[in-house]
Amino acid sequence: MNSVRLGIIGMGNMGKFHADYLLAGKVPRAELTAVCSTSPAKLESYKAVQIFDDGEKLIRSGAVDAVIIATPHYQHTSLGIAAFEAGVHVMVEKPISAHKADAERLIAARRKHPKLVFGAMFQFRTEPRYTKIQRLIQDGELGDVVRINWIITDWFRTEAYYASGGWRATWKGEGGGVLLNQCLHQLDTLQWLVGMPARVRGFCQIGRFHNIEVEDNVSIFMEWKNGATGVFVSSTGETPGTNRFEIVGTRGKVVLENGKLTFTRNDADMIEFSKAAKTGFAKPETTEENIPIENAEAPHAALMQNFVDAILDGSPLMVPGEEGIHSVELANVMLYSSLIQQTVELPMDSAAFEKKLQQLIADSKFQKKVVEVSGEDFTKSFHR
Repeated sequence: MNSVRLGIIGMGNMGKFHADYLLAGKVPRAELTAVCSTSPAKLESYKAVQIFDDGEKLIRSGAVDAVIIATPHYQHTSLGIAAFEAGVHVMVEKPISAHKADAERLIAARRKHPKLVFGAMFQFRTEPRYTKIQRLIQDGELGDVVRINWIITDWFRTEAYYASGGWRATWKGEGGGVLLNQCLHQLDTLQWLVGMPARVRGFCQIGRFHNIEVEDNVSIFMEWKNGATGVFVSSTGETPGTNRFEIVGTRGKVVLENGKLTFTRNDADMIEFSKAAKTGFAKPETTEENIPIENAEAPHAALMQNFVDAILDGSPLMVPGEEGIHSVELANVMLYSSLIQQTVELPMDSAAFEKKLQQLIADSKFQKKVVEVSGEDFTKSFHR
């Protein structure tokens, strides 16, 4: 095989975005050969490739070697399993599943077909702003991590946004709100850099700013096994909003905000300095370094190129699909903790959350009015 025949299932915002760069030849050795949508109007621009109105039909068609799954959340698991069973490689948009129990099912299906490539579209892992933070941590320059804060409240969404799709912001259609939809990339990046916390206490407000039945305003407290603590704050109802990511270690503090990465370095480990100091108000000297961060060039296409290279050459994946369960678990446990008003230990009980989610779906009386919205550039929502 000299190239990979790709099919896209789901031609909403993300499906169209992937199709555009593939058709433009941005991913060598990849060929878009099929697309699928249940909305005929979304297929009108793709007459040059095979079109389908059913994802499993596309998977079984023989027209593709691999699929990109960009449908509403609940379909990610069933379509992914169908693809593995058909011998088709899989790249899943975030989240890999709507909840942890489904993610476990998807991963179990993949394990039955170990030769198939399973990737997750978490392109932040390719971006210099985060790879440079990772290097500071891995090289020990930051010391032992003691605190993590991420305030990301610049996700402002209008009522028109939530009305643009019947599945949006519903328990049955999406499985959650700002945590599962907007924040998955941040949650993946958080655990990729500093690992999964040991316990979580969530405070999530349901429909605080919008006429929706899921969370749109959250404040989360976390604790790691080594005693490090963290706060994660997000909202789709606040403007102008903030996006500030801060990690404190024993040898300094790194801050990513407003497109700038700053490292304030201690000239000594703060714990060791404290133990050795002879006076009460002494503290280590510091130097501030502005770390240059280049703009990421086409990070989605870069991750897709890695997926294609893994299929054709056996190259290691930057983001193995199995790792997508971590961000799903974080989104789930943050919400679950709030719903039951308790601190929850990790790993969380996936069956307990699934039962709670099914209860929310069964008890829902929410009536949604859908209004078509078109012509907007959704890529403005990508965080730079």
